[in-house]
Amino acid sequence: MVDGATREVWLHRALFVAIALLLLFWRLLPLPMAMMSDCAETAGWCRFTVWLNRTPGPDLLLCIIFAWTMRRPDYLPVLLIAAVVLLEDMLLDRPPGLWTALVLLASEFVRGRVALTRELNFGVEWLLVAGLMVAMLVVYRLVFAMVLVTQTGFGFAMIQVAWSVLCYPAVVFLSRYVLDLHKPAMGEIDAYGRRM
Repeated sequence: MVDGATREVWLHRALFVAIALLLLFWRLLPLPMAMMSDCAETAGWCRFTVWLNRTPGPDLLLCIIFAWTMRRPDYLPVLLIAAVVLLEDMLLDRPPGLWTALVLLASEFVRGRVALTRELNFGVEWLLVAGLMVAMLVVYRLVFAMVLVTQTGFGFAMIQVAWSVLCYPAVVFLSRYVLDLHKPAMGEIDAYGRRM
């Protein structure tokens, strides 16, 4: 028989996979984009929606990975993160494994500092995550530049990082108050009896 703590871990892992698949499905949808010619004679609101349609959205999956790894590292094992992000690489036509490796390195960096981040206030946590996101972007683009692969403009990529950084507090809020994912307390142990 499965105890309550183990059931909760597996339920959150299944929930993570479901959220990741839903986000991936949303990104693959062929959503219509408004044309600028349709907005030629209308108010600024239409021009704003065209601009919004053409800018990249936040990487919500990355925000979830960071938020959950900071709060409950036992809910997201390395293999689960690797499988989900590698699937995303394949379906979004990215070089398979590069972004996955960067996400794994960043998430393991965070996981290795759970004891430190437990004591940090949210502002410092937010700065840490923002720094990691910018570092991941720079390394990703440097690898592309080294192998001479064409890539989108740096400003376009930075907009996505900026959106991700701005959406991180909302992801943390929803994770904390809707899913009850809080940072582990001092001396708290996980479902397997290990100190978190």
